[in-house]
Amino acid sequence: MTDIHWTFLSSGHRFLHWLWLMYSMTKLTLYSLFYNDFADKYYVGDTCMEPMFWFVDHFTKILGPICVTAVILLSSSLIVIAYVIGLPFYLRQNFYVLTIALTLGHWLLICVVFYYYMAFTTEPGFPPQGAMISEAVSICKRCIAPKPPRTHHCIVCNRCILKMDHHCPWLNNCVGHFNHRYFFMFCAYAWIGIVFVIIFGIPVAYEHFFGNSHHSRITPAVVNFIKGVSSHIFFKTSVLQKQDSLQLSQSTNSTSEVSEWPETLYHSCVVYAALLCVAVLCVLGGLLAWHARLISRGETSIESHINKKETARLLKEGKVYENPYNFGIAKNWKIFLCIGYNGRPWWHVFLPFSEETLGDGLQWNILSNVEDLDDEKQTIKACLVKMS
Repeated sequence: MTDIHWTFLSSGHRFLHWLWLMYSMTKLTLYSLFYNDFADKYYVGDTCMEPMFWFVDHFTKILGPICVTAVILLSSSLIVIAYVIGLPFYLRQNFYVLTIALTLGHWLLICVVFYYYMAFTTEPGFPPQGAMISEAVSICKRCIAPKPPRTHHCIVCNRCILKMDHHCPWLNNCVGHFNHRYFFMFCAYAWIGIVFVIIFGIPVAYEHFFGNSHHSRITPAVVNFIKGVSSHIFFKTSVLQKQDSLQLSQSTNSTSEVSEWPETLYHSCVVYAALLCVAVLCVLGGLLAWHARLISRGETSIESHINKKETARLLKEGKVYENPYNFGIAKNWKIFLCIGYNGRPWWHVFLPFSEETLGDGLQWNILSNVEDLDDEKQTIKACLVKMS
């Protein structure tokens, strides 16, 4: 009786031991089936991101043209609103302000269109194919080809890009060595253009919401055009559908509402332009500030992440990582904007000029304090200085 009682009390412990044994055997079986000695956190990360890579590989060719079309349509709509609403407003208010607005606005428009076109059509730069690249510092794992310094592989373009910053869907093009300046100048002038529209649009919006609303605020030609087209479409449709007197009387009442369409359209355009300008001002302003910071530090978006990891890694070893391409804020901007080279003055950035980028994207100048480093560190362009 005592033995039976002891067995009953120990059954719970033996059951838990059996569960642990089954768990261990199952875990060992799974590990033996799926274990890979070459797997690490980067391999696991690539595996988890594979669905996103598949989406990018199969749909970016469609998303690129869609984004470019969206940029063109949104910009064109804002320009049309400025001409249809803003131009008549300042024509009634102040001719001198209108002259300034037209001059400044068209200058910004020309610069935005020019730099967008140049960033869109200019190739970012590719390593020479089938040629010996003496400047190569590594081999691309995807292209299986030599990679010069600051060169990275774009999974969208499926090519290595010289001094790659990122792939811009709004340009449907990579931002690299030869079109990086065009991209930044486009962002800068587009942001300034949005600020211009907001400054000159505030009086228009103020009069619309708080001013006199008894007179028409759209030019008579536009009003007559909208009324004529709307009335023609309405009458043609109503006559073809029904001919009875009841429908004709209803159509007569409805045509009186056509006269309200210009004011409704005016209100919609003002609200649409305000929302679009505020959204672009915030988003594009953040993007512009980010790239201005990168240029000031002499690095690209990709290099920013690499330098951050290297800084943290070397800090644990008691060392400081210095970006070898950072020559100081002033010189970094001069190099990026090509100021002072071949007699180019500082004011040339205010004009839409197509200028050749400095360098070929294969060879790069680095900081002068690398003579005490060995050849391998000079090759990878890592400038390490011990902490004092």
